[in-house]
Amino acid sequence: MTILAETYLGNQETDPTLQQQVAQARHAGDLLEVYLKTDDRAKGRIHAHSTTGVGIGIMKSRDHALNAGDVFVTQANQLLLIHLHAQAVMVLSFNGDATGHAIALIYLGHVLGNHHWSVLVQNDRIYVEMVADPAVMEATVRSVNIPGLCIDYEVRSPDAPLQFSSHSHH
Repeated sequence: MTILAETYLGNQETDPTLQQQVAQARHAGDLLEVYLKTDDRAKGRIHAHSTTGVGIGIMKSRDHALNAGDVFVTQANQLLLIHLHAQAVMVLSFNGDATGHAIALIYLGHVLGNHHWSVLVQNDRIYVEMVADPAVMEATVRSVNIPGLCIDYEVRSPDAPLQFSSHSHH
């Protein structure tokens, strides 16, 4: 059975009264908590499972992006506290000059795109959304064999995630 939550009460981080209500609900065993991916923040309809395994359906306006600490009330009159997972990303950069590697970088973009791995280029970095096993992703990037390409990893706070654009084939 899925419990529906569609009434937004506010954010406990900025509302001391709501923070008290959450503490009371936690103490009474009447608090549901859910951890969501940063990609879920803007969705209007989200299906997830609480930390206790209860199916949760969250319905909200797409105009409101979820934040850690957001609180909803469910149809069963329980409070639902939203947590956001940190965002792990692969960071590709160059040790030295990237000049002369344009064709290899285009090919790398093609390879990443064929795997449907979202990328974001900012300044001198290529960020790749972690959607598969890190060893598989790293082996795939290394298979392109671009001299000077460095692979690192970064964990982004849920408060400052990278916004990868999604695409689809029609």
